[in-house]
Amino acid sequence: MSNHLETIDLSIGYFRGKKKNILHSDINVSLEEGEFVCILGPNGAGKSSLLKTFAGFLPKISGKILFQNEDMDTMTELDKSKNVSIVLTERPIVADMTVFELVALGRVPFTGFFGKITKTDKILIEKAIEDVGLKGFNNRFVNQLSDGECQKAFIAKALVQETPLLLLDEPTAFLDLPSRVEIMHLLRELSHNQNKSILLSTHDLELAMQTADKIWLMAQNSNLKTGFPEELALSGDFKNFFEKDGIFFDLLTGQFTVNKKNVQNIHLIGEGIEYKWIKNAVLRNGFAVTDTQPFDFKIEICNANKDKYIITKQDGTVYKLSTINELLEYLKSLEP
Repeated sequence: MSNHLETIDLSIGYFRGKKKNILHSDINVSLEEGEFVCILGPNGAGKSSLLKTFAGFLPKISGKILFQNEDMDTMTELDKSKNVSIVLTERPIVADMTVFELVALGRVPFTGFFGKITKTDKILIEKAIEDVGLKGFNNRFVNQLSDGECQKAFIAKALVQETPLLLLDEPTAFLDLPSRVEIMHLLRELSHNQNKSILLSTHDLELAMQTADKIWLMAQNSNLKTGFPEELALSGDFKNFFEKDGIFFDLLTGQFTVNKKNVQNIHLIGEGIEYKWIKNAVLRNGFAVTDTQPFDFKIEICNANKDKYIITKQDGTVYKLSTINELLEYLKSLEP
């Protein structure tokens, strides 16, 4: 596989007059053909700055950026526009513009000064619209689209630019959960099916871990770390990058949770899908689930019985509950 993007000792940041404000240095990363990568990090970590530096919107402080082994510094603006496309969080106002007209703007590097759309351009535009799931939306006005549909239209605009590298800054920001899931899986499929290198920033750890081929971790005063999602979880890098007072990374669930004091241990007995969701309820209410001694009490899930949840405390006291609501109310009564 070839690298669509590679950096050598890259430093990024801002110039304030002659003074350099360096956000990150010694960045040595690569993005392979057909690879879907997510950048994770807290606000102010430099995720957007890194993407804007790759796109040429911000000048690099030092080091090299290579597109398909060619130094970005030696490339013309036209060459860059044929190598990298970007979708930013802030979308421009496109009132009275149709989806077709918006996506057609992605062909500007190929249509020349007058922007004349050829038959080939039209075919590519319609294919990009279809590839993002907006078939039949050609004549729909952009300001009439839902947030998710609008994001798809901007992704189509980037796709029709036919660049090997696609950058997206927080593409799921402001979207509802179903749309966030749909956009992330759409981008993963486009990356794999069209051999595009796709790099995006996100705050959605759970979705990134489900979809990304690799993850880049960024935080202030820390070197950028890269790896497979599972690798970064097992190595403790997620923990090191994101944990702070009262918040910790749960390696068993792959989620960040509130670290409560004096957590009680529950021995949960059951199986199947109900066990999974009851365990979720127990963890969400600040308890820990354990399979070994010692534990404070146990909960047996008995699907065949009217009393589905049997709670036995250490002193032998037994409580029989019939619904999840009753179980949650009991758990809440145990909170300090």
